[in-house]
Amino acid sequence: MARINLLPWREEARKQKTQEFGILLGFFAVVAGIIVGIMHIYNSQLIDAQIARNQYMVSQIEFLDTKIQEIQNLEAEKRRLLDRMRAIEQLQTNRPLIVRFFDELVNSLPEGVSISSIAQYGPGITIVGVAQSNARVSSLMRNLEASEWLANPALDIIQATNEVGNRVSQFTLRFNQVIPMPEGEEE
Repeated sequence: MARINLLPWREEARKQKTQEFGILLGFFAVVAGIIVGIMHIYNSQLIDAQIARNQYMVSQIEFLDTKIQEIQNLEAEKRRLLDRMRAIEQLQTNRPLIVRFFDELVNSLPEGVSISSIAQYGPGITIVGVAQSNARVSSLMRNLEASEWLANPALDIIQATNEVGNRVSQFTLRFNQVIPMPEGEEE
């Protein structure tokens, strides 16, 4: 008798192909998961390395900021010390000027002129005094102009008044104190 295969061979073949497809799909899913995992680990390591570099840069920037602040503090201290040195040098160079000023003023005063007050503002000097006549004030101005250390006399006020039966002239005179250049040097 002839044999008839009544088994559903097409269904079994379909099941087998479906099973093979599932196995292949699972295998590729596992391989894709492993690849994604490896890429994730690699990217995480790259991110961690970049974070470490950024933290190093931040720490170095903070270190350099403290160094810059120290340098700025040192520069400020240097400027302060240089200003003090300049002030001391200026005081040292100007120390004999007051003595020279009074010496020149005494040498320039003619007889019959007395000074009641002296005020100095920088190089400008203002004196207030009394003279026996206007000619004595003019003589004082000529003497001041002739001095090497005193220059530019300018008479602000002169008034004739009577004191103790004598006629006197009260005056206010302005002039500048200068430092003459040594011989052979030019300005």
